[in-house]
This record gives sequence, C-alpha cells and structure tokens, in this order.
Amino acid sequence: MNGKINLADKLAQFTEHWQPRIVGSFNGHDLMVVKVKGEFVWHSHPDTDDFFQVLNGRIRIEMRDGDVELGPGEIYVVPKGVEHRPVAEEEAELLLIEPAGTPNTGDPETAVFKPHI
Repeated sequence: MNGKINLADKLAQFTEHWQPRIVGSFNGHDLMVVKVKGEFVWHSHPDTDDFFQVLNGRIRIEMRDGDVELGPGEIYVVPKGVEHRPVAEEEAELLLIEPAGTPNTGDPETAVFKPHI
C-alpha cells in the first residue's frame, strides 16, 4: 500500500451492491469497501471473525440469537463460526477487513471475485 486511500473516491468508482472491492492490504488482510442494499445470504466464516464498519447509511447484522444495528462510524465484529446475514433497508457503504482470500459467503464455491481498485 503506497500512500493514502480516499474511501469516498474508491466507493464512487462502482455502483453494484454486495460486490466488495479491495482498496489495500496489511499484515495479510484485505481492506475492502462495499455498497450494500437488501439482504445478503445467511453464512458463517469457520476460521475468521467478520469485521464491519459502517461509513454511510445503516445496516442490521442478523444473527440467530439477536440482531445488531449499526450506523455511520460504528463497528461490529461477528465472531468466527457465528451464522449471520447483513441487511440494509437503504443503500449503505461499509469498510470490511478480513484475511486475504476469505470468501464473502463463507464458501469458496459461491463467493464473488473481489477486484482491486
């Protein structure tokens, strides 16, 4: 990673929902931005926690034992192995951090390709 990254500029480069873009990396982790709207699939990550920071908008992270509501500037980490589903009633923008190569659905067969921007 050379120099600073402007997350707003990166988010302005795409419009698709639930399609993370890698904007940088550190210590074997990908830094990603994503636009979300609607419901994502129920999934879990057996080997890693799942970090969410809301940049704009609001999301709800549904889990089998209760939900977490997040707004701008708020962070939540879903513990590894916990089944969850992010939901956004309106478009929201997030920063995600996870080990490089982690499938966004928890399953390499159904995961999306995450391009670098």
